[in-house]
Amino acid sequence: MRNAPAPGLRPRARWGLMCVAAAVAFAFGPQTVLAAGDPPPAAPRPKSPKAKAKPKPKPKEKGSSLKDDQIYSLGYWQAKGGAWDAALATLRSAGNQADPRIQTMIGYSLRKLGRVEEAVGYYLAALASDPARTTTREYLGEAYLQINRPDMAKEQLAEIASRRGSACEDYRLLVDEIEKFERQAG
Repeated sequence: MRNAPAPGLRPRARWGLMCVAAAVAFAFGPQTVLAAGDPPPAAPRPKSPKAKAKPKPKPKEKGSSLKDDQIYSLGYWQAKGGAWDAALATLRSAGNQADPRIQTMIGYSLRKLGRVEEAVGYYLAALASDPARTTTREYLGEAYLQINRPDMAKEQLAEIASRRGSACEDYRLLVDEIEKFERQAG
């Protein structure tokens, strides 16, 4: 004998309702999602009864209401979107002008505005504090091509290869730019 359907719902509607309820429970239930290669989060430490009060944060420099990470992120996307003047203004508002990420994107924006010599200075400063930044090396290589120095661009290509290999994106991008430069020069 078949089960009697719930009053007011046909079997197909009841099945659909159960599917929706399961999907909602799955979507909004507690869960941990990690990207491939992410380490699992550390277990929370129990709070000690004699916990010290956290020190108050230092006041922001230059009247900025954004943290340097946020400033970098905004400046990065402005620069990549072609708003180079806006990116320069944003990035120059960062409290830590010695941050190699900030220096790299200031250099990128300057280079895109045609101020290549000035950009090279920012790239070199970023690499002085963090020589492993292959993206900075890729941008520096492009700057060297813009000032007709393919030999120096190839030096940056070799540095990228020695640090990350020839399969990395920065290596590939600079190879493409060097090949394009050589086709136009040849």
